[in-house]
Amino acid sequence: MQYSDLRLAGKYVSTLGFGAMGFSEWFGTPNESDGITALHHALDAGVTFIDTARAYGPSEALVGKALRTWSGDIPIVATKVESLGPRRRWGMPVDVETVFPRGQVRASAERSLKELGTDHLDLLQLHLWWPTWGTEGYWMDELQLLKSDGLVAHVGVSIPDHRSDLALGLVASGLIESVQTIVNIFDPLAFDALVPLCREHGVAVLARCILDEGGLTGAITPTTEFPEGHYLDGYFDSTVPRRVYLDKVDALRAFVPEYAPSLAALALKFVTQAEGITTALTSMHRPAHALANIAAVDGPDLPEEIFDLLRTRHRFVKNFNNATHWSEQ
Repeated sequence: MQYSDLRLAGKYVSTLGFGAMGFSEWFGTPNESDGITALHHALDAGVTFIDTARAYGPSEALVGKALRTWSGDIPIVATKVESLGPRRRWGMPVDVETVFPRGQVRASAERSLKELGTDHLDLLQLHLWWPTWGTEGYWMDELQLLKSDGLVAHVGVSIPDHRSDLALGLVASGLIESVQTIVNIFDPLAFDALVPLCREHGVAVLARCILDEGGLTGAITPTTEFPEGHYLDGYFDSTVPRRVYLDKVDALRAFVPEYAPSLAALALKFVTQAEGITTALTSMHRPAHALANIAAVDGPDLPEEIFDLLRTRHRFVKNFNNATHWSEQ
């Protein structure tokens, strides 16, 4: 396992992070035993960063239970403030008073502390942030007060979708210490502006959707279906014809196995080796997933010219999220 040159809460940050959204009920009822085993496998392999959220249902409680049965060094634990309001808040700006009414930041943080079974949070992120809210206000004051009270070590935000440039002003303000955003082979836009600015200001970049919700693993086929209510039900058919998406994935097979043993390994290497990415988050809620993802980042990095080729010639920016975010009011 490799580690970032930027520390959080005084701890080394592994370049591959444990995304605990898989412990939610969005993919079906989580298997508690498998989840704890998977997290322990990841920690054994050197993963030092766990990302969860209030919105992930039982995720925080399961992470807390796994850590109470873990005998090694306690990793960095990051969670997110629960946002309120209409579903479209994820796709277009909604008033901050609707999403994070006064007192919501502290109430959510206190619930997270209880669920995780800890007396402090290494990183607390707003699960949503829009530049229309500005960089100051009662919501930022509430975040900063949690820091001064010793309940939170660092604060940050999670950008709602692919528009990573939304956070440039907030990063430059010096008020936050992390930004979470989408980064993958198909969407490397964060490398153009956000990542360099974060490096300049010492702000951590938490990359998510690094496998494009599994699409970059090559596991999605023309006939793949997901159960009704599953997080990915309809996802790969919402913006472009699935065949168009799969053709873009197939084009990446030219790099396998010469530069990576699998499509998933290629996608993982692309993000984890990139300068300025503090940690790359991926779901590892099943033991097999944890072992496979960790193994994928071992071995030599992609040559610089291959990384550049992937970044420039294979970008395929689309927004699958909007179809679901705007389907309900």
